[in-house]
Amino acid sequence: MPGKTLFKLLTMPLRPLIKLLQPHPNLLVAFSGGLDSTVLLHQLVTLRDTQAANLQIRTMHIHHGLSPYADEWAEHCQQVCEQWNVPIEVKRVKLADEGLGLEAHARAARYQALAETIRSDEVLLTAQHLDDQCETFLLALKRGSGPAGLAAMPERLSFGETELIRPLLGQTRKDLEAWANEHQLTWIEDESNQDDSYDRNFLRLRVIPEIQQRWPHFPQSVARSAELCGEQEQLLDELLAEQLNALIQDDGSLLIEPLLSLSDIRRAALLRRWFARQKAAMPSRAALARLWGEVATSRDDATPRLRFGAYEVRRYQGSLYWLPLMNGLGDEIISWPAPFAPLTLPDGLGTLLCRSIGQEIRVPHDNESVTVRFKASGQFHIVGRERGRSLKKIWQESGIPPWLRERTPLLFYGEQLIAALGVFVTREGIATEQSCWRVDWQKENQK
Repeated sequence: MPGKTLFKLLTMPLRPLIKLLQPHPNLLVAFSGGLDSTVLLHQLVTLRDTQAANLQIRTMHIHHGLSPYADEWAEHCQQVCEQWNVPIEVKRVKLADEGLGLEAHARAARYQALAETIRSDEVLLTAQHLDDQCETFLLALKRGSGPAGLAAMPERLSFGETELIRPLLGQTRKDLEAWANEHQLTWIEDESNQDDSYDRNFLRLRVIPEIQQRWPHFPQSVARSAELCGEQEQLLDELLAEQLNALIQDDGSLLIEPLLSLSDIRRAALLRRWFARQKAAMPSRAALARLWGEVATSRDDATPRLRFGAYEVRRYQGSLYWLPLMNGLGDEIISWPAPFAPLTLPDGLGTLLCRSIGQEIRVPHDNESVTVRFKASGQFHIVGRERGRSLKKIWQESGIPPWLRERTPLLFYGEQLIAALGVFVTREGIATEQSCWRVDWQKENQK
């Protein structure tokens, strides 16, 4: 390319893009095919093809299946990427039903798919721009968010083991339209963008245009306010980091007792940062008040819990735990017939194996059927205890939290409880030199 044209590129909008991407040559671009991501991808391809930057670009298009035109959009994105010599992966996703609203579910599904695809040597690029930032700020204001929510979208942030970068946050939609028209780009127009029943569309179509008629630079002012809020949050992060680290246990739970003597404001700030460590959405002030009153400081004999989307916070032995929602399996009875091939447990609990390692128990007699269950009633004599105890008491003494008690496999011979795998063996299940069987519970997250 002639030096004069390359110089023009480097002194125009692409110059800050080159600086922002350093030192990341490997890029995964979230490519919807709309105006914003089309402009972003075109700018990156322009840099690559002019050798202004040594870039390796690939894209992912998320197919939500929400629009009757979704297949056509995917085909359009594939054609654009073929024309620009960019690899593309089309990923179909299913939206969860967690009560968060369609927009939130779609966003969560997008980022989950991108997180599963991105490589450790890549960074993720998304195409949010200045007008999107203004909308995000106003939506946070509508929700009554504090500085963390009003900080809106940072230009870059951690994403799993790598980073997410938003190169277009300093550009308006008009800037992007000008680039697209100059370079004769084509893009998808999502018909749902005209539906002002969605909060973001309502702001984009009806509120912000009215504001900009009076204050044309309103989005830029909002962006400065968001940046200032972000700086204040970063400062609080630094000031509270040492205290928060002292409260968080090795298993990720949060100690309650040290929080009791703190002011409400400081306690809430620490709780929010604990939520952030879980990569959870920021709770509202009302949700934090419920968490403290109904869970953290409820009566000692209670087993309180409070749901947050697909997760919940529970209290156990003086700490708060952030946990995925789990099903109790108390009604499950699973037969394990001879010759005792690997047994897959329900709900992702893993597999039971008979092999040379594992919990030692006696071999079942020929007339004893072997089953796996998740609850048992009555008194049980376990190895190491003199007197019989109920299963609830054994769980308590063994330090098994309530949410795992109906998810721990109980091995039965006939109607006799033999063992809780990984926890205890009953007297009726004691192994001997003449009769020893080893059962290994391979949990799903173990290699």
